[in-house]
Formats: sequence, structure tokens, C-alpha cells
Amino acid sequence: MVNQAGRYGLRWLLASALSLPVTLPALAQVAEKMPATVDAYAAGYRAAFTCSAVFNAGKSLEAIERDELTGIYPALSERVKQFDAQVDHQHKRVTVTYSEQMPPRIALWRPQLGCVQLPVGASLSKAHFLPQIAADEQPATDTGEPWQQRAEVNGSSGNQALDKVIDKAFSKAYGAGARTSAVLIATPDAIIAERYQPGFTPETSQRTWSVAKSIAVSVVGAAVQQALIDVKAPTAIQRWSHALDPRGAISVEHLLHMSSGLDSNIAGNRTDRLYVGGGALVDTALARSLEAAPGTRWKYANNDTLLAMRSLRERFDNVEAYLAFPHNALLNKIGMQHTHLESDWQGDYVMSSQVWTTSRDLARLGLLYLQRGQWQGEQILPKDWLAYVSAAAPAQPPEQNSQGQPIPGYGAQWWLYNQRFADLPDDTIAARGNRGQFLFVIPSKQLIIVRRGYDLAAKPSFQEHQFAADVLEALSQ
Repeated sequence: MVNQAGRYGLRWLLASALSLPVTLPALAQVAEKMPATVDAYAAGYRAAFTCSAVFNAGKSLEAIERDELTGIYPALSERVKQFDAQVDHQHKRVTVTYSEQMPPRIALWRPQLGCVQLPVGASLSKAHFLPQIAADEQPATDTGEPWQQRAEVNGSSGNQALDKVIDKAFSKAYGAGARTSAVLIATPDAIIAERYQPGFTPETSQRTWSVAKSIAVSVVGAAVQQALIDVKAPTAIQRWSHALDPRGAISVEHLLHMSSGLDSNIAGNRTDRLYVGGGALVDTALARSLEAAPGTRWKYANNDTLLAMRSLRERFDNVEAYLAFPHNALLNKIGMQHTHLESDWQGDYVMSSQVWTTSRDLARLGLLYLQRGQWQGEQILPKDWLAYVSAAAPAQPPEQNSQGQPIPGYGAQWWLYNQRFADLPDDTIAARGNRGQFLFVIPSKQLIIVRRGYDLAAKPSFQEHQFAADVLEALSQ
């Protein structure tokens, strides 16, 4: 995934998994920013990732250095290493000093909302203005519900062929840059296999990167089920409401299909100001102008996901109600209790990437889709939501990358492994994220496959479709 994203030109954050050709040299993209801004972003990266990894995942600074702060794009990695993170466990915040003239970069943790960056130049004196939500204390242990049958964690699955495939997943067999941290394979009835790298447990969360987009569309689905939003209708975003503004014609569905037509840089997954620069969604995503008619062009863009969520936010009377909605309408109902949806400092969810969750929680989301949106008798997503997200969008990614390898198709914030991948069932869909995050849902096989990782930049990344095919082959024996 990292090397594919790199070929598309994503150099700052490698925030998603794409397979398109190189457009700009990496160092030139870094040079787009003034040195002071680059330092502020690098300090923000260290503050944000340290905060989330410590307070969402309970990781040590040593583990964070190994996993979150190494193996990333080299120019950014070198900048990040210049600055030290000061962790305040009592107040659950991280500060990183980077300049003698500017305040440090600050990230603060909030219950259920995870960590949020303050804007560049902001100080702690105004942190009490951050929006909060009422939240129950996070459970310390994942009970494994709703699965009544569960393979022993880090033990044998009872299927020698499958165990060998999982062994390969924790090696370099699927890519020289692969660094697998977790594998979980489940059906609606049982967790068939579950393995973690040393030091990880079922409660250790990781950043999803762009797997968050598939969580975002699930939140939208819950809103559709409650008649809060119509994906076929225009976004009704207030900033685009002027009669002369053509962006008013963009529908929520255009955004979910990655076909808004909006300008989003050369690589639409470069949203560094929002991700590590302390920016706000309203400053970084809402200001984009059209460069193509909505619905006519597929272009992978973080902003499209961000704007779909912004459209949902504008259905609520206040930010607290919006922030509580995904938890009350989806996560809490299906037991995703070790999941943190992070937001910007104005309370807009950054659900294009900034979600921290566990393999089991991702598997629960996959199970919800296998059950056609129903959970313990309650219809949480529309009955046809799986069919909706699995339907090919009118505008599609190219069929192959520059190396002649197939690129998955695209539905609504899910990738489609259809006829382009002969060794997988045509109904295979996947949530995919940078550094090797994958959630496969295969309805015809009633199967969920989760793989998490810290894959290395600039090296061949984990070949997820081959791994999924090998899992299916092993299960057929």
C-alpha cells in the first residue's frame, strides 16, 4: 500500500492506498512548505501520534518510536526525530517544542474522541474551548462478544494450512516492506484465527488511516436509517448555499463515490495541514473549487470523505449532538468499545484517516455488513446498505497501475475486488488504509479478514489480495 500511494505522489502522510503513477518528486513536495511550517507539521505529527498511541492504545514511547515514528516517508521521519515529545499522563496531553518563537505543538486526549491537535500557535490557555461529549469509561478488556467461539489468541487455528498462511503474513512473504501487527479471521459464528505481534493484545488499537473512510460511510448509513440524511440529495452545506455556487449541486453520493469534481491537490490524499498541521476541516476542505462536473470523474480525495461527514454535521443543532451520534447510533450498539473517532479542534470528525481501533472492532463492523446492517434484532444500517456500498460507482479508478497490476474498483467508500481479481469472489469488498490496514468482507463466503500493519515506506507493501486468496484456499481444504 505505501509504495502504491507513493507512486501516486503522496509524500507527506501516505494517508491512503492507491496505485497510480508518480507525479511529483518527494522532496519537491516537502519543499512546497516554508521550513518553519514543515517543522510545525513534523512537531504536530509527533505530538498527535504520540498522544493517540499512548492514550488510545496504551503504548510505550519505545513502541511508538518503533511503530508510529519509523518506516514513514524519510524526509518527514528525519524532521520528526528532531523533536522530543513531553507526555503529561495526569492531564493526558503531549507537547512538542519546535521553535523559540512559537508555542509548542499540543495534542490533548478526550474520552471516546481520542486526541486532538491545537492549531499552530495556540496555547493551553484556550484548550477548555474544545468540544467534549459525555462518555462511559472505556472497558479494559474486550470480551470477544458477540462471538461465542474464539480461537486461542496467538494459538493455532486448528487448520494447518491456514496457520501457514498466517505465518507468512508475519514474514516478508507478502512484501519486503510488510510489518504485520495483527491478523484476525472470522465468520458470523466464530473467530477462526487471531494473532498479534509481541506486545499487542486484542485491546491494542492502531490508527486505521483510510480504513476510517469505510467507518465514515457506515456512520452515514446509520444516519440514512434514521432519516437524517439522503445520499441522493445535495449536501446542503451552508457555505455552498449561494445561488451562484455550483458546488451546491454536489450530492452526498458524489462525495461517497469520490466523484465530487472538487480540486484536491495533485494527490487528493495530501491533507497534511489538517492531519498534522492543526488545521480545521472548514479551512482545508470547504474552500475547494470545482475542476470537473460532479459525478463525471473519479479522484481519490480525503476531502470528499471529510465533506460527507460535514454534510451530516450540518443536520445537527449543535456540535455535541453531532459528536455523540456515531457512538450512540453505531459504535456502542455493536460493541466497538475500543474505537476512538478523532476530530479537529472545531469538532469536525477527521474520518478520512484519524480513527484508532482494534482488529476485533473492525471485525465487528464487518459482521454488521454480513448481517445486512442488523445487530441483535435492530436494523442499524439500511437493509440494502451492503448492496449500496458494493455497487460500482459510475466513475471508476483505472483498471491497472503503471506496473500492470490490477487496481480495485470503487463503490461508496469501500474498494471492490470484483472481476479485476480472478482469485477472489466478485462480491469481495475491502476497507484499505496506509501502512497496510485492511478489512475484507466477503459475503458469499460469510468471511471477515482483518490485517493490520506498520508497513515501511518506499518498499513493496503487503499484497492484501494474495493474502485474502491464500486464506480462502486454506479454508477450502
